[in-house]
Amino acid sequence: MMNRRSFITSSMLVITSAGAAARLATPAIDRAFAKAAREKDTVTVVGFDDAGKKLGPTQVKKVHKTETEWKQELSPLQFEVARKAATERAFTGEYAESRETGLYRCVCCSNALFSSDTKFDSGTGWPSFWAPIAKENIRTGIDTSLGMSRTEVSCTECDAHLGHVFDDGPRPTGLRYCMNSASLRFIKRM
Repeated sequence: MMNRRSFITSSMLVITSAGAAARLATPAIDRAFAKAAREKDTVTVVGFDDAGKKLGPTQVKKVHKTETEWKQELSPLQFEVARKAATERAFTGEYAESRETGLYRCVCCSNALFSSDTKFDSGTGWPSFWAPIAKENIRTGIDTSLGMSRTEVSCTECDAHLGHVFDDGPRPTGLRYCMNSASLRFIKRM
């Protein structure tokens, strides 16, 4: 049978041992969390040169910047669209009516996103494509803003908001990647 003094002594020993074990385990836990964060912070994209030639898959670190840094690098419209998921007004974007041949890159990180080879006139007032240049270079997710459910498209490398994808596009995919010009940077093919 345990008396009060034995109970307190045993309790103190258990608490002290648990604290010591936690302190000893912390470096290992910290290393495990750091490794997981590094792995999570690395993404695979398909690289392309400015002529649109496929260079192949590559692992890159995700781009992380503060709001202040993004505001210094982007125009106010680019910041609102790419970083805050706004939408530019229809028929106002620089690339909505463009027929030039080239490559569309992310305005924030230069990740290759779309080729003019898949661009088509959707009549919507935004640049539209029937496929991304590489599925690895974009991500999709559910956007429930504005009281509806849409599929949002973002950049894999920096999470910039690009636009939305709809299932009313032309063949061969039947998809319409409706993008904001403000999220894109066009590289003309020479």
